[in-house]
Amino acid sequence: MKTTIFLISLLVSSSSALLGEDAPVSFSKDVVPILRGNCQGCHRPGKTKGGLDLTSYTSIAKGGKEDPGFVAGAPAESRIIHEVSGEEPSMPKDGDPLTPVEISVLQRWIAQGAKDDTSSTPPAHHLTGPPIYRHLPAVTALAWSPSGDTLAVAGYHEVILHDPNDGRVTGRLVGESPRIEALVYSKDGQLLGVAGGSASEFGEIELWNPATQQLVRSIHASNDAVFGLSFSPDHSQVAVGCADKTVRAFSVADGKERMTCNNHIDWVFGTAFNQDGTRLVTVSRDKAVKLIDVATGRLIDDVNKPRESLLSLARHPSEDLVVSGGENGELRLYKMMPRGGRLSEGDDKENSFVREFNRLPGPVSTIDFSPDGQLVAAGCATGDLRVYKVADGKQLAGVAVLKTAIFTARFDPSGKLIAVGGADGKVHLVDGTTLQPVREFDGVPLADSLAAGAGK
Repeated sequence: MKTTIFLISLLVSSSSALLGEDAPVSFSKDVVPILRGNCQGCHRPGKTKGGLDLTSYTSIAKGGKEDPGFVAGAPAESRIIHEVSGEEPSMPKDGDPLTPVEISVLQRWIAQGAKDDTSSTPPAHHLTGPPIYRHLPAVTALAWSPSGDTLAVAGYHEVILHDPNDGRVTGRLVGESPRIEALVYSKDGQLLGVAGGSASEFGEIELWNPATQQLVRSIHASNDAVFGLSFSPDHSQVAVGCADKTVRAFSVADGKERMTCNNHIDWVFGTAFNQDGTRLVTVSRDKAVKLIDVATGRLIDDVNKPRESLLSLARHPSEDLVVSGGENGELRLYKMMPRGGRLSEGDDKENSFVREFNRLPGPVSTIDFSPDGQLVAAGCATGDLRVYKVADGKQLAGVAVLKTAIFTARFDPSGKLIAVGGADGKVHLVDGTTLQPVREFDGVPLADSLAAGAGK
C-alpha cells in the first residue's frame, strides 16, 4: 500500500519539485496538493484541530494554538515539519504518513524562504456557452427523470438532456464543474442534483430546475471534488462525499452547510439517506460503510467489517437496505443499522449484514436498484454488467456491455431498461433483465453532427 502511495506521490508532484535540491518549490503547485490530500480534512475552516487551518498561506503562517506553522528558512524549527516527520509522525492522525518525497517538498519550500505564489485571481471555470466536442468524453454519470422521458448525461462542464427514445438532445445545462461525478433527480422531479468539481480546487453541488433548465443554486461544498450525491426523502437536504475525507449535507433552500462528519480517513464515494431522513450511510476507500446521525454529524457506528476499499453505494427504493461495491469486485447487501459486535464478541459478527452477491471481475464502479427493489444491477471496470435478485442473491444475467470500463448504470422508472455509460462515451440502453442491447447513442453532441443538423 505504501509503495503505491509513494509511486502516486512521484507522479502527482510537479516536475520542478523533483528536479533537484536547488529547484524552486511552488507553494500553489507543490505544497498545496500535499496539504489538501493529507491535512485539510482536519485543519480547515469549521474544523481547526489545534486551532490550525491549513487551507491558505496566511492561515498556515499564523499557525495554531502553540506555534506558527513554519519558520521561513528553517524547516528544522517549523512545527509543520515536526508533526509529519519521524518514525511515528503525529500527523496525519488517522491516515497514512506522508511519503519521503512529500516531506522533502515541504522541507525544501520552507528552506527556500516559504514564499507564497498563490494567484490573486481564482481559477476561472465558467464557460460562455456549451462546449464543442470533437471526440466523445467518458460518460461518468447518468440519471433518468421520474417520468422516464428524459435521460440526463454527464458531459464536460455540462449535463446533456436526451430523449431516450432516439437520443435527441433536448437541453444542455452548462455549469462550473469541469468534471461531473454524480447525477440524481429528486423523487418529485423538480430538481436535478449534480455533484463534481475540479480536482484539488473545488467541489460543487449544482441544483437545476429541469422544467425551466435554469440553475437554482450552486454550492461550493469543499476544496476538492465531491461524489455520491443523494437527496433526503423530503428534498430539504442534499448530501455528498468528498475527496477531503468528509461527508457533508447542505440545505436545498439556502445552500448552507447543515452537517459535516469527519470519521472517514479516505475519499468518500457514496451517500444514502435512510427512509425517514435521520441517518446517512456512506462508503469510502477506507473500506468502511458508516452510519451517521444527520442532525449532528456524529458517527453512530460502522455498518460493515472492513474488507476492501469501497467505490459505490445504492439504497433500496423502499427499505432501509444498501448495497456496497468494492475494488475487488465484492457486492454486499446491508441493513442500514449498526454493525454491532466488537473484538470481545467475535470480530466476524455483523448484525447488519444480509448477503453477498457473486463477485464481479473488476472494481465495482456503479450499483443501482430496480424501481420495485427486486433487482440490483452492478457494473465494473472490465465493462461487465450483472443483474441479481435481491431476495436470494441469484444472478439473472451477466454481459460484457462495453469493451472498456463502465462508470455508471441506471434502471429506467419502468425497470425495463438500464442505461449504461462508460469510457467509450456512448449511452447504451439494454434490457433490464437479460441485458441484451436495445439501442445506443452518443453521450454528447459532436461538432460534426451539430454542423450537419444546422445544414438541414
